[in-house]
Amino acid sequence: QLQVVESGGGLVQPGGSLRLSCEYSGFTSDYLASAWFRQAPGKEREPVSCITGSGSKTNLADSVKGRFTISRDHNKKAVYLQMEHLKPEDTGVYYCGVRVGVYHCREYDDPSSFSWGQGTQVTVSS
Repeated sequence: QLQVVESGGGLVQPGGSLRLSCEYSGFTSDYLASAWFRQAPGKEREPVSCITGSGSKTNLADSVKGRFTISRDHNKKAVYLQMEHLKPEDTGVYYCGVRVGVYHCREYDDPSSFSWGQGTQVTVSS
């Protein structure tokens, strides 16, 4: 059974930081590409970041470059999103996805290739 579970969301003031965690299990490999997407109220889910199965390459959306960092720990079967200098426009539900049978991040903006968790709410507000 495929399982993806996010945690670490919460309420933070503008300029603050949060670290999201994603734990996965049940996949045929522990070296699958993984990504974070987010969805703001009234908007479509959008890609934020992707990391390859090996962890050697990462992609970041232009809106978060220089502020967010994606990483992974194969021993813990976990993927992380470190978010710094948060802005109100970063508010939304953040979803972690594991790319079934795929090790790279090419065309990762297509959400249909991922198995998703339930999401964790991030609210940036004063």
